[in-house]
Amino acid sequence: METKDIKAFGTEAAEAPLKTLDIKRRAVQAHDVEIEILYCGICHSDLHSARNEWHGTIYPIVPGHEIVGRVTKVGDHVKGFKIGDLAGVGCMVDSCRECEHCKNDLEQFCDEGNIQTFNSPDKHLGGQTYGGYSQSIVVDENFVLHISDKLELSAVAPLLCAGITTYSPLKHWKVGPGQKVGIVGIGGLGHMGIKIAKAMGAHVVVFTTSLSKTEDAKRLGADEVVLSTDEAQMAAHARSLNFILDCVSAEHSIDSYLNLLKVDGTLTLVGAPMDPLPVTSFSLILGRRSFSGSLIGGIAETQEMLDFCAEHNITSDVEVIGVNDVNDAYERLLKGDVKYRFVIDMESLK
Repeated sequence: METKDIKAFGTEAAEAPLKTLDIKRRAVQAHDVEIEILYCGICHSDLHSARNEWHGTIYPIVPGHEIVGRVTKVGDHVKGFKIGDLAGVGCMVDSCRECEHCKNDLEQFCDEGNIQTFNSPDKHLGGQTYGGYSQSIVVDENFVLHISDKLELSAVAPLLCAGITTYSPLKHWKVGPGQKVGIVGIGGLGHMGIKIAKAMGAHVVVFTTSLSKTEDAKRLGADEVVLSTDEAQMAAHARSLNFILDCVSAEHSIDSYLNLLKVDGTLTLVGAPMDPLPVTSFSLILGRRSFSGSLIGGIAETQEMLDFCAEHNITSDVEVIGVNDVNDAYERLLKGDVKYRFVIDMESLK
């Protein structure tokens, strides 16, 4: 298959810093869309993957799955995009398309495993897929998303992961007016959860370990802010919440939040702690409560989320950096030193 050499930013080893690399992209096929990448968000999973912390990385790796850009070429059979359109690519670039989940627009749960935007098998060129820390990308049109021109593009990029990761469970558990919803943690995911839950019409209660984040939580849309280390504040919300979105990736007490749910309430985990989280049976059975998890969303739902955010003027709070700042950004990410997502201006790679 014909290929094209492009510049990218990645690493050849877990211990090595990211640097400029040359990679190949396939030539545009009949159903493909080629996108010049304008911005790419940095997700914590980029760091985990680059440093092989999940023990599955194939090197060299080019991270990045929060991609926005402009269409530069389309295949002969492409109908949904034209040259010049704004377009986005999220966490997936393909799936089997035949299993029950794919047929129900749940490609994220593909029985054969969806093809991730980076570090997944590349069925076209062999080897692995390369992500958005690059000049351009070629993706089947069925996995390309329409991006509104009403919003700041750099701040749209994190919606492709952080946005859909929080939107999908809020939508699935039917969050809306008349409900009291808890958001645990104010970070890359949590700050999007606050904005989206508020736009859905819920009364939003934010739980944080940092009293200093109170004003920022309210700026983002929180109706109430609770210091989770204060037993009295936590007790005041016992059995009062319809739904809790848990965005924390560190060790924390699930029981203390389950006890804040009403009967039939649900706590959904979208953070990804490395160690198991213990749950006491009585925290569940005394209120017929549910403890669940959620993973991004399918392509149709991701487009729905993007349209919802455009309608409600929702974007991520971002710090835009150049590609040569990525290694420093990774170190700051480990310290939580960002409000609330880093986004790479890919013009800096040229």
